[in-house]
Amino acid sequence: MAERLLPRSIAARLALGYGLLLALSIAIVGAVFYFGTIGVLDRTVDRKLTELSERLAAMYQDGDSVRISAEIAHLLTDRTDSDTEIFLLVDAQGRHVSGNLSMWPEGSPVGKLLHVHVTREGHRVPARLLIRDMIGGARLYVGRAMLESNSIRTLVLRSLAYGGLVALLLMVAGAWLVGRQLEARLCKIRRTAAQIEAGDLSQRIPVTSDDEFGLLSRDINRMLDRIEQLMEGVRHVSNAIAHDLRTPLGRVRNKLDGALRLPPPQTAESYAEVAQAAIADIDDLTRVFDKLLQIAAAESGMRPEYTDNIDLQQIGADIVEMYEATADEQSVLLVQMYGAEVPARGDRNLMATALASLVDNAIKYGGHGATVEVSAGHDAQGPWVAVRDNGPGVPAAELPKLTQRFYRLDKSRHLPGNGLGLSIVAAIAALHGGSLEIEDAAPGLRLRLRLAS
Repeated sequence: MAERLLPRSIAARLALGYGLLLALSIAIVGAVFYFGTIGVLDRTVDRKLTELSERLAAMYQDGDSVRISAEIAHLLTDRTDSDTEIFLLVDAQGRHVSGNLSMWPEGSPVGKLLHVHVTREGHRVPARLLIRDMIGGARLYVGRAMLESNSIRTLVLRSLAYGGLVALLLMVAGAWLVGRQLEARLCKIRRTAAQIEAGDLSQRIPVTSDDEFGLLSRDINRMLDRIEQLMEGVRHVSNAIAHDLRTPLGRVRNKLDGALRLPPPQTAESYAEVAQAAIADIDDLTRVFDKLLQIAAAESGMRPEYTDNIDLQQIGADIVEMYEATADEQSVLLVQMYGAEVPARGDRNLMATALASLVDNAIKYGGHGATVEVSAGHDAQGPWVAVRDNGPGVPAAELPKLTQRFYRLDKSRHLPGNGLGLSIVAAIAALHGGSLEIEDAAPGLRLRLRLAS
């Protein structure tokens, strides 16, 4: 039920909460000021009444009413608070002896400061009164009319009321402005979200400040950058798959169609030869999809917490040994720059797969007579393993594209491959909290697989 009474807009709720908090603050401050001011006035009056009653009582020690009556008459005519002072002295029989009270409260407690109404010089007024018993049964009434104090009290209340009204208006205006500003900031986010929902993934939330909304906008923009990058990757992969898989599928179809069109009689060996060629093409397709699955698994976002200790130097040595024969066939010199052990945390099989892909690329694209160096080390950013060749290299403008799926340089399309090797390496690096750094080695290319420290 309470939720139905609250506005649905967060901006309105915040504005309402801000207004209620401010109103409560004003009420508390006003109450403290009011009771503090009136309390000071009352304490001042009480102190003066107590001192005056003690002074008059001292004059009545011997029961002589003449002296105290003269003092009361003097106090009522000395023009010092004379218009507010109240005095009354009655004898033991309750008869008026001196003072300006014509009627006084009977049966009131003695020795306590009271808020009462009395008749002073024919006028009924609110008063602060102290009653004191005297020698011989006499009683002394000392007080002060509170007309001035009540006027001050009324003035304070009126001032607080006017101030509270102004503060309330300012509070409403401030709450409205806060709500409008909050709603405007949220509208920018909603407007951008609507444009993105309509298909424009290039839209970003304007960042105009460094406050919480600015930080939130930056976080959302980074998320949108990543989403746009992934969507662009999906579009690129779709186009690349359609382009790169058309050729092997066409070869398979042509071979099978050619087998059907062979003039009879044909031997089983002829059909087996066609089938083996088709199977080889299908195996190539299977390897492509296997690599796509590897990339998808590495980019799934589920980054494991690796606890295995691995030695990048030893992994490099194993890969160099494994590819020595391949390098010799291509007339490529494959060497390892040996050094100290390079400890790291990660999956040994994945790291071996990544490094094997780097070495395979370097041998394949380094060219006849190239030198391929494998090295490992550790710096301020963490452990790394690198592969460098002195081949023809890659144009600087093409370097950022090398990790795109199915991307291949035009000059290398005659070589076997599918453009997925470096994509897998980059995904494995990201899975380990690291990165794949690609740079021009002048001549050749240097690829450094860096892991998290």
